[in-house]
Amino acid sequence: MTYVVTEACIKCKYTDCVDVCPVDCFREGPNFLVIDPDECIDCTLCEPECPVGAIFRDDDLPEGQEEFQEINARLARVWPPIIQKKPAPSDADAWAEVKDKRGLLEE
Repeated sequence: MTYVVTEACIKCKYTDCVDVCPVDCFREGPNFLVIDPDECIDCTLCEPECPVGAIFRDDDLPEGQEEFQEINARLARVWPPIIQKKPAPSDADAWAEVKDKRGLLEE
């Protein structure tokens, strides 16, 4: 079992989740975070920390978000670890409620 970062994180990239992760399983891309499924220990700490509700257990992914399990696994192999909280992008709040952001993911 692992946790998965979903579409809501795109262009928001709040990093509150990174601070609570005991195993440093988050990876950072240009406008999105992912969780490395090989590192995640299913501790549940990150899920409630996400201000946009973008993190789910892999077996509880909302309908339409299933592809993010593969996206997290694939990008975790190439993106660098992020081990401490950073400021969110200046326009993160404006993107927080936007839906259908999949096409904006910068890989």
